[in-house]
Amino acid sequence: MPDPRQAVIDDLNRQMDQFFGAGGSVREIPRGVSAHAPHLGTTGHHERLRAERDKLAPSVKAQAETGCTAAEAAKALGMHVKRVRLIASENGLRFREP
Repeated sequence: MPDPRQAVIDDLNRQMDQFFGAGGSVREIPRGVSAHAPHLGTTGHHERLRAERDKLAPSVKAQAETGCTAAEAAKALGMHVKRVRLIASENGLRFREP
């Protein structure tokens, strides 16, 4: 019985020979680039959380335009201040400094 590991290695070598024999070349893919995910680290869970934050963005923007601080906006909206700051940073909003 042939060694399964050696069979896989032989098959891979055969495929590489076929690829390079047909004119294929090696390409270096930059770090962080993937064809499978639109953003590095994006999963369905992260996309759902982002969608929830996008729904809250208009109310956070309205608070920022009134000239309040992030802590005041969080208190008015019933959110944690870190969540308000995250929504603000994702949407380019600026709050008044305390």
